[in-house]
Amino acid sequence: MQKIKKFLFTFLVIILLSSCGEYHKVLNKGLNKDKYAMAVDLYEKGDYKKAIPLFEKLAGPYAGKPQMERIQYMTADSYYQTEDYALSSYYFSKFLTNYPNSTKVEEAAFLSAKSYFLAAPKYSLDQQDTEKALAAFQDYIDRYPNSALAAEANNYHKELITRLEKKDFEVAKQYYHTENYNAAITAFDTFNEEHLGSVYKEDTFYYKFKAYYDLSMNSVLTKKEQRLLEAKASSAKFKKSFPESKRNKEIDQLTNKIDEELLKTKEEVATISQN
Repeated sequence: MQKIKKFLFTFLVIILLSSCGEYHKVLNKGLNKDKYAMAVDLYEKGDYKKAIPLFEKLAGPYAGKPQMERIQYMTADSYYQTEDYALSSYYFSKFLTNYPNSTKVEEAAFLSAKSYFLAAPKYSLDQQDTEKALAAFQDYIDRYPNSALAAEANNYHKELITRLEKKDFEVAKQYYHTENYNAAITAFDTFNEEHLGSVYKEDTFYYKFKAYYDLSMNSVLTKKEQRLLEAKASSAKFKKSFPESKRNKEIDQLTNKIDEELLKTKEEVATISQN
């Protein structure tokens, strides 16, 4: 039994080394037609990592030839399957430009957009790929509204919008947390102008009110009354916009403090005026 196992192991090693040797021989010294045949065979077997170097070597020799359409698509898909989304997005976009009438164009358009989506970083980092993915998915949805992938494309599109909204929201909130209240108020206003119907709308109204509140409570006397009135108006706007919010109890408590501070401020101003 041990001899049989040893023989099988040796046989498999020989087969493996032989196949590796054949691969490198074709890759480095093989004819273009042999590289093409091997690349397609590896691609169809799902061995994308080995197929990619062969496809890359075929780009020049097959430029302008009928096979190039297939080569470009398989190159893009091989990078996608190996999770190299930066390169798959590049090659799918290139394929769409070069072969707009291909039977693979709809699939390539979706995978191009999804590659940008998967390559995009978390919300706090540069969102260039997010913007590209958003545009690509919107283009796909417009072109193929009845596609079997349209619902999935719409879901990705919504997620990308939320990702961009979160970045803008976090920037505005950072102004609040660093006590730059005027900048926070402006940023929250800008956010709501640019992101109508955002999932962060209640949060922006809440932090805008808190910015008004903290600003007014820490103001010099000459500006305090006006800022307290602005904070109170912001409080009323929040409650009108979100009557069922769990934050309304806190809003009411802070509004009561605003009323108390307003009365106190008016008394201080009156005392100064009399003197």
